[in-house]
Amino acid sequence: MEKKVSRIGVLTSGGDSPGMNAAVRAVVRTGNYHGLEVYGIMRGYQGLIEDDIFRMDSRSVANIIQRGGTILKTARCKEFFEYEGRKRAYENLKKRGIDGLIIIGGDGSFRGAVNFSNEFDIPCIGIAGTIDKDIQGTDFTIGFDTAVNTAVEAIDKIRDTMDAHDRIFIIEVMGRDAGYIALHSGIATGAENILIPERKTDMDAIIKSLLEKERRQKLVNLIVVAEGDDFGGANQVQKILKDKLPNAEIRVCILGHIQRGGSPTCIDRLIASRMGYHAVESLMEGRYNVFVGIQNNKMHYIPLEKAVKNKGKISEEWMKIVKILALINITNKRLLKQV
Repeated sequence: MEKKVSRIGVLTSGGDSPGMNAAVRAVVRTGNYHGLEVYGIMRGYQGLIEDDIFRMDSRSVANIIQRGGTILKTARCKEFFEYEGRKRAYENLKKRGIDGLIIIGGDGSFRGAVNFSNEFDIPCIGIAGTIDKDIQGTDFTIGFDTAVNTAVEAIDKIRDTMDAHDRIFIIEVMGRDAGYIALHSGIATGAENILIPERKTDMDAIIKSLLEKERRQKLVNLIVVAEGDDFGGANQVQKILKDKLPNAEIRVCILGHIQRGGSPTCIDRLIASRMGYHAVESLMEGRYNVFVGIQNNKMHYIPLEKAVKNKGKISEEWMKIVKILALINITNKRLLKQV
């Protein structure tokens, strides 16, 4: 049943991502523009359960658009998985008259929102904030562009020392379930091999390729690995390669949480602002329980259940591009059959 929303809450949940602050800013200022009362909820669903909620106005979000992280903090909340925890959260919203909720986070955060909305009839809108870009239905997620640019900058610097010492470098980037950071940063830095969770890694083919390059005295090779690769990340890959290539100098660099931080790029600030604005507009228009996505530069509103059930897919075309651009001599097209 449609109902007029007059007071809304906003929270950030799950892993932080650069641009979350820009989204919070957009939600608060768009809500204020429409005459809504806007409340910030600290530490995601945990703050909702613990009643850590405060009123926000335009001054509350001044000078935050350029900052990484999230001024609302974030946390993972086991209590929200249980009905009793969600009931406490609802009671805290009810006593303040908050009748709409905007959640900035990933698919786990959206899963919690689906359960909460179904049980207590609180309209929810999701904003995709995750560096992994692992939510189907949107071409962008907040933080992905910043994370990839951070990884590219780091890999470019590593390549300088890799070239100086004729080394094989294995760079591990974030991506427990999705390989987009590895794919994009690997292509952008000229990686010879990119290992991602969505594809089973053919380690024998990689070893064969490296042995052939060693024979031709091409000793500098870059391998980018998503942390969720089926071989267990960069350290495990190094162990396998070292056993098969005992003469090679192989080094590992794990970029880790550096990818989460830093000032968001222009793209992340823009899409966060746009998504935050349209999230409030959705509540005003009675379009509930969707998340705000961007496809072909147009806004799309996808049911939260679809974000929960589906992951984005990496196309065959991307994998073929990786294989072709990594080849020094592509006259032997049989190499492409591994794609």
